[in-house]
Amino acid sequence: MTRPWTHWATSSDLHALRLPVHDAGTGLSGRPLGVASRGDAFIFDPFDAYAAGVVSNPNMIVAGSIGAGKSTIVKMLLDRALTRGRRVVVIDPKGEYGELAASYGVRSVSLGRDGWCSPFGDDDRQGRELLRALIASAQGEPLSNEQHFVLGELWQRLASPRPRRILCALLDQVRGQLSTELPSTRRSLALTLHRFVHGDLAGLFDGENDPLVFDGALTVVDLSAQWSTSTLSVAALSAVAAAQHLVSSGAVQGYLVLDEAWALLSDPHALRWLQGSWKLARARGLSHVLVLHRWSDVAAVGDAGRGRSRHLALRSAGDRDCELRVVASRRR
Repeated sequence: MTRPWTHWATSSDLHALRLPVHDAGTGLSGRPLGVASRGDAFIFDPFDAYAAGVVSNPNMIVAGSIGAGKSTIVKMLLDRALTRGRRVVVIDPKGEYGELAASYGVRSVSLGRDGWCSPFGDDDRQGRELLRALIASAQGEPLSNEQHFVLGELWQRLASPRPRRILCALLDQVRGQLSTELPSTRRSLALTLHRFVHGDLAGLFDGENDPLVFDGALTVVDLSAQWSTSTLSVAALSAVAAAQHLVSSGAVQGYLVLDEAWALLSDPHALRWLQGSWKLARARGLSHVLVLHRWSDVAAVGDAGRGRSRHLALRSAGDRDCELRVVASRRR
């Protein structure tokens, strides 16, 4: 693969080389992001940019090393969006957006501590796809043909309308398999579903009480309790699914921020599901904002061979669905 460019430079680099530089800005209206040291003020909103034909989709990637200002850029973007009446949901794996929430008079929601959220919406097909992604991500390997078949069968047997506790209702159908030691497809699914209802993932996406309702202009979902654990990618996937229903549930355009996005991008099962959501961003009025240290981080993740090749192909496809890339770097 050949690159279409050979050098990369910022306006500061070009100015130091005494090359003429002028940034005309985006031509959009609103409050600028920071202060422009030369040229016109930089004003950006992904939905305005899409409407003006500046970008072909509203999804964004914000990348930069630790301390380079990624969170500051994102928080400025969200603050300006909220003042314009847009909705915002932040998936916060490290607990860094609590002050933003407090500034708007809301409290970060910690799954498991404050309650559980249901990631399943009303769309039957999307619900089944999410269920497959959750099971594959939790068990750490793709679903077998037998698992695909059995999950589809279990889903079809759910009562109509679907019960509030979908994962528990699915487990009830195969609960008897937990008492046998004979390996089978139903037993493997029962063991994985048991994790969501009674095991290490209990209290996050299934519970006795009603699920949490995220109905404010700003919602920060704190996943710091899952940080540095093997359950982070599953928790992030479910939280993103639940947040999408919130942000895209009405006519108001919204942002879905996924900080430390490598947690999902490094999981091929979650990535495949998320790619479908990226492609629907324009129709849903939803801007996915992925915050990374380096976009190349994901290239180092995954097993060698065909599986990793498929993963990198998915990642590249996701890259194309996030046209705007913001690179934060320290001034030298």
